[in-house]
Amino acid sequence: MEQIHIKLGRNLKAIRQTRGLSLDKVAEMTAVSKAMLGQIERGETSPTISIIWKIANGLRLSFTTLIEEPPSEVAVIVRDEMEPMLESDGHYRVYPMFPFDPTKKFEVYSVEMDAGCVHESEAHSPGVEEYILVSSGSLIIEIQSTSYTVDTGNAVRYVADQPHLYRNTGDDIVRYDVIIYYP
Repeated sequence: MEQIHIKLGRNLKAIRQTRGLSLDKVAEMTAVSKAMLGQIERGETSPTISIIWKIANGLRLSFTTLIEEPPSEVAVIVRDEMEPMLESDGHYRVYPMFPFDPTKKFEVYSVEMDAGCVHESEAHSPGVEEYILVSSGSLIIEIQSTSYTVDTGNAVRYVADQPHLYRNTGDDIVRYDVIIYYP
């Protein structure tokens, strides 16, 4: 399986060229430096999840559009064979299970957060919704200064077009799946 940062670079370059955008223009649209964008396109760096979100939001794309492979009719996803995207020194791991499909308008991730990990997410595009199903542990989500605790076997849905924060205050890993819906 091709490494995520290589797919990201290839897809970013193709999208940029298809839209007739210069690196300078993409830098302006995304608040990511031209130098960083060039390194990403050449596969020379593995950007953080936050940087990928900045690019996705600036280009008005889903996150997984930037990292997806061409689709097939049947897809069996083996998470243990995937290279996770890492943030917070590897304490926050995201596995892109089903990339965005414009005909379906959603994408699916599997996430692991180590004990004590906090992850801040920037606001997504207007109307974007997140659906989270916790499979192990207790996840705290903060939206507009209000905390919501979602325990094992439970779920939450919210409009994600505002900054939001994920927190694991427990002693064990929190595992959850995220469906992001794009209206």
